[in-house]
Amino acid sequence: MTREELEARWFSLTREELPGMAREQGWPVHLDHCFQRILLDNAVGMAWRDVIRPPAYRNASDEQLAKAVALGEAAAKGEEDLAALNRRSLVWRGKSLPR
Repeated sequence: MTREELEARWFSLTREELPGMAREQGWPVHLDHCFQRILLDNAVGMAWRDVIRPPAYRNASDEQLAKAVALGEAAAKGEEDLAALNRRSLVWRGKSLPR
């Protein structure tokens, strides 16, 4: 996948597909930037801003962005637990966990 295709897939996944599935799946988030945070944090193993300059889609390496896309695709297929990915992201950021 070219970089242009990778970025297009990223935006399609985080702006349309995942938000469109959120209610049906009972996910704790529904906004595009929340999906982006969750996927990028889990792709890099910490708060993404600690290793990637904003804007992340432009400054993430191809490998980092591809891993984030793969996580999103797996969540869409039910192969990754998005709520668990969110909890991990929040812990890395020192935030309160959802109830």
